[in-house]
This record gives sequence, C-alpha cells and structure tokens, in this order.
Amino acid sequence: MTTHYQQLDAWIDAHFDEQVRFLQELVRIPTDTPPGNNAPHAERTAELLAAMGLQAEKHSVPASEVQAAGMQSITNLVVRRPYSAGGLTIGLNAHGDVVPPGEGWTHDPYGGEIADGNMYGRATAVSKSDFSSYTFAVRALESLGLPLKGGVELLFTYDEEFGGELGPGWLLEKGLTKPDLLLAAGFSYQVITAHNGCLQMEVTVHGKMAHAAIPESGVDALQGAVHILNALYAQNTLYKQVTSDVDGINHPYLNVGRIEGGTNTNVVPGKVVFKLDRRMIPEENPTEVEASIRKVIADAAAQVPGISVDIKRLLLANSMRPLAGNKPLVDALQKHGEALFGESIPAMGTPLYTDVRLFSERGIPGVIYGAGPRTVLESHAKRADERVSLDDLRKATKVVARTLLDLLKG
Repeated sequence: MTTHYQQLDAWIDAHFDEQVRFLQELVRIPTDTPPGNNAPHAERTAELLAAMGLQAEKHSVPASEVQAAGMQSITNLVVRRPYSAGGLTIGLNAHGDVVPPGEGWTHDPYGGEIADGNMYGRATAVSKSDFSSYTFAVRALESLGLPLKGGVELLFTYDEEFGGELGPGWLLEKGLTKPDLLLAAGFSYQVITAHNGCLQMEVTVHGKMAHAAIPESGVDALQGAVHILNALYAQNTLYKQVTSDVDGINHPYLNVGRIEGGTNTNVVPGKVVFKLDRRMIPEENPTEVEASIRKVIADAAAQVPGISVDIKRLLLANSMRPLAGNKPLVDALQKHGEALFGESIPAMGTPLYTDVRLFSERGIPGVIYGAGPRTVLESHAKRADERVSLDDLRKATKVVARTLLDLLKG
C-alpha cells in the first residue's frame, strides 16, 4: 500500500524538472547586496509563484528605511496557506539577497548552469535553493488533498546580508507574520538549533594629512590604524581560550573585512576607515563584548600620539539558543532526513548568524534546515562557483514536505 510519504516523494520527483527551472529563474535575477536593489527579484518571484497558484503579498519597505540601511529597494513576500483551525502555523523563511559574486568563477554566477549534478550560481545554495524547496514542499503537501490543520506561510525576504531587520524583522515588527514554528533556509545534513551572534563595527582613525616630503608635519592615520589592528588581531589568540558548550560552535573570533583610506601615494593619510566583524558564541554577553572591543581600540589609539578614533556600531545580531517548543520540528526533520539521506541528521549549532534569531527573540521556536551540503565551505557560499547538489535539493524538498505533513495533518 502506498503511503502518504511515498505520494509526496513521487509528486516531488514528477515535478523536479519544474522545480529546477524555478530555481534557475531565481538565480538569473541578480540580488547583489550591496547595492541591494532587491525589489525586482521579489516582483519576478511573485509572478512565478502566481503561475503555480500561490498568491504572494508584496510588502515594500519604505525607501527611506532601505536607503538608511545602505540598500536600494526591498519588497518582502508572504504567501499564506491557511488550513482548518486547531493546528500550528509554520513559517518557512528564505532570503533572496546575496553578496556580490566577486572574482574567480568558472561558471556564470547568474546562469543557473547545471554540471556534474550541481547547479552553479550565486545564491544556488544560500538561499534561493530554499525558495524552491519550501515552495515545492508546500505544493506537494497540498497535492495529497488531505485534511490539514493550521497553516503555512512562505516568507521570502531580502535583508539577511545586512542583518535581517528590514526582512523578517520588519515583517515581525509590523505584525505581518507570527508563526508558531519557524523553519529557515539551511543545509541538508544537520538541523541547526543554535548559532553565533555577530557584532559589526566601523572604526574611523583620524590623523592629519601632510605632504610625503615633510611627513613630520602630519599625523599618519594609517600607522595609527595598523597599531589598532594589531591589538585587535591579538584578541583572536585570546579568543581561542574561550570555548562554547554548543556542538558545532568552537570559540569567538574577529575579522577585519574592509579597509580604506588616504588620498594619494605622496600624501600622509589623514583618515583610515576599517570595518570589523566579531562573532559571539551563545554564552557571551553582547553588551560586554562590545564594551571590550571599544576598550581595546581606545587603549591602542591612546598609544599613538595625535590620532583619534570614531567607532560606529553597524550591526548587533544576537546569538540563538534552542527554544523548548522546537522539538516536534527537530524530531520530524531528523526522522525524515535519516530515512531519505541514509544517515543520522544531528541537531547542532553553527558559527554563522541568521535571521532565525529574530523569531526566537520573539519567542517563536525555530530551526535551520534546507537544501545544501554538509558545510558552508562545500557549498562555496560567498565564494566563486557557489553550487547546490540537485540530489540534495530533491531530497531536502521531500524531507520538508514530509515534516509539514507530520505537523499539519488533521
């Protein structure tokens, strides 16, 4: 006798070519952030969803808020699929914004090319793949024609790269979504229940410009910045002595990802600006972490005569710890993941930070699971030749569909 799980699997297999084409369409519309002109992608996604019978609400974030955050346009999408009363509403959240492709690609970053069982392109793994896995999981579920309780909300948002406050955060603040459980885009071989926090800061080092022929008449901001940077990098050695008790998360760390300054080679630089990223393990207190970083910078600056610093917080994303209510979601994902992938699917943490924290901060239990390999490194996310295995995409879609059935069946 054919089970409902087998019927779901069969529907997904029969429609998988359509799912692949849907993902290719999404990849071929750039959503590089910066500059963050993401509304066109949302418009096209809504059109593609409508062709499948899924009507998306389009919620445009006011231009003033978007521009203040350093982007150009954001339209978040919500697809509501209500069933009968008495059940859970499950939110399925994936983000469409991505970092620019950068150099070194051997495939078109916007081509959605398929080779060796993989689809290549920016956001194929993180996380336009889960636009497709979540959409087709819901379609498969509804194809059964079974009585269902509760509902599903597809939440396709466009502010993960800059912190999520104008993506899921904006929808939550405006009361446009409040699911009982939340599943967010991730990879196929782990159920992620905890993640790091992130503090991002911009540090401006001020000196005094001067002609390079008479450098003593100026104050070299770059030398001051180097002294500060050395003090910050020294912290990474100390961070290794601090360990997390969350499986999958090791220790805090700091990265300086951007630096700029000076006006010309023959001018003593009067100003240098750099941006840092400090990852916080779940056990750390964000307020204490920020105060510590500010002190390291101030103490180092004080040792260089003539320079001053301005410090601006760009982002403070809290870490996420598991909420007790996530167990039904975790259990179902693990059960079906093991059945379909043929191996145990652990529940663990990740050193990334995600939008899920915005739901958990409001008491909404959430986990991270979707289409992708075992590690970010394997996916090439944020690097050249990002890719997703089509086999992982197919199986993850089945895992999500089966999970929805378990949680929503009447």
